[in-house]
Amino acid sequence: MNNFLKQLTSLVLRLGLLLAALIFLASLVFAAGLVLVLWLLRGLWAKLTGQPVQPWVFKMHRADLWQKAYRATTPGSSRGKAPMDVIDAEVTDVTDVSDVREKRP
Repeated sequence: MNNFLKQLTSLVLRLGLLLAALIFLASLVFAAGLVLVLWLLRGLWAKLTGQPVQPWVFKMHRADLWQKAYRATTPGSSRGKAPMDVIDAEVTDVTDVSDVREKRP
């Protein structure tokens, strides 16, 4: 009897997940179909009124986005400012190397 309940629960769970997946897939297909119908109606309306069919685009000016991000990190901006209580570290010359030994293969 215990094995029968496990199998029945497993079957119900699998059918529930399958039903959820099918509903999700149907909603995606419906949304894509709705966008397609709207796109075709828009094109048909443009043809009927004699207007040129303009594509649906998302215009993004990359240079503006770059400038906005670059300005946020420049020293003159408020977000990129370093606090005034930072102690500068002493800079040492690391190009003078005297304790290196040559290794021969």
